[in-house]
Amino acid sequence: MSIKLNYNNMMSSVLGSQGITDGEIESLKPALLKAHATVEQSRGKGMQGWMDSPYNQEELIERINGVAKNVRSKCDAFVVLGIGGSALGATALFGALKHLYYNELPREKRNAPRFYVIDNADPERMNALLDIIDVDNAVFNVITKSGATGETMSQYLIVMDLLTKKLGDRANERIIATTSSNKGNLIKLAQKQNFTTFYIDDGVGGRFSVLSPVGLLPAAVIGIDVAELLRGARDMDERCKNNDIAVNPALAIAALQHISMNKGKNIGVMMPYADSLKYFADWYAQLWAESLGKEHDNDGKTVNAGQTPVKALGVTDQHSQVQLYNEGPYDKVITFLEVENFKNDYTIPDGCEDYADVNFLCGHTLGELMNNELFATRYNLTRRGRMNYTVSMDKVNEYNIGALIYLLQMQTAYAGALLNINAYDQPGVEGGKNATYALFGRKGYEDKAREMAHAPKDSKKYIV
Repeated sequence: MSIKLNYNNMMSSVLGSQGITDGEIESLKPALLKAHATVEQSRGKGMQGWMDSPYNQEELIERINGVAKNVRSKCDAFVVLGIGGSALGATALFGALKHLYYNELPREKRNAPRFYVIDNADPERMNALLDIIDVDNAVFNVITKSGATGETMSQYLIVMDLLTKKLGDRANERIIATTSSNKGNLIKLAQKQNFTTFYIDDGVGGRFSVLSPVGLLPAAVIGIDVAELLRGARDMDERCKNNDIAVNPALAIAALQHISMNKGKNIGVMMPYADSLKYFADWYAQLWAESLGKEHDNDGKTVNAGQTPVKALGVTDQHSQVQLYNEGPYDKVITFLEVENFKNDYTIPDGCEDYADVNFLCGHTLGELMNNELFATRYNLTRRGRMNYTVSMDKVNEYNIGALIYLLQMQTAYAGALLNINAYDQPGVEGGKNATYALFGRKGYEDKAREMAHAPKDSKKYIV
């Protein structure tokens, strides 16, 4: 496995007083051993069903590949209808493993449908999609475990209405449902309408679902080798079964972030130096924020835990955010994602011989430029005492992406155990959902509606 963690630039031997000492890591070892044991003891149980995903899906992968082959043969567009964990993982896989202008390629180069993810309730987004696809030449993958996600089910109602008007009784051929097998609205609809259906295990929450049918089916439709994704995840899991941070990179990162949070580093920046990994920062932002941002710990104590994730992209954000990271508050840890070898490279041709501050680039490659800029950014941050570490891979492929996904999920599980919080619930999200239901007059939310009716009114004094 090519994935490596380099955390020299987190340590006091490099950063001085801003860094972490070997003694601090040594002092944390009992807690690390306990956190590791806690995660292992819950493997496959409760909401840690996602830990079985690399191992128990062999027959399912065969079915996924069969359905994907059929979809590729009968449509020009494949559309995911989902939000949050039902959309971010598929988006990250698509961005990482397919051509960066995939939808603009001719069909003979894609060998698969165009791919779209509609992950918001913005009406302009839905209208824009319907301007560029023919619904009767598309397949829609509706993804919601509960079947009650307002945004997703609104999209479903719009699409199903259009399909029924065009295809009549054959509309169901254009819908694939990914949902719970035993509860919620979507499974009832799927059974009634005879949709092709895939199931999300009860122990797999949305933000941990990318290696389930939630992410694997869309990936397979667009030609990603999903078996290789799971092989990479399995091999990373083998590393994570070890409770030594010298072997287990996920446990090491959790330790570093835990110590950093206790030092006031309440912002975590993920900065990939590859356009292909841009949307991994989006997926990770949900994973880290929703898992760790908790008001109470497992003992009921108010802790207001968590670290705010920030998305950045190298080299682009060297020209914007990096100024703040270098000279602003000492409240951040930067995670660099490094790709050692790009799938394609481009040699910069000769030219501008009279301009030395341009000509020096000639004969070098864009890959060299990317990686030298990463080295320079990392060097400058370190020189200024700014915490950073690097997760690198030799190349972006299915195997390494599967391993990276599992690394970040395990890191999150360990961090939750270290913080003594429930990394798998999201009561803060549910509060907003319930308020929305009340505004729409949904049955059962009358008390919430009455509560909201008594909310303080906006004062004109503070409206400009």
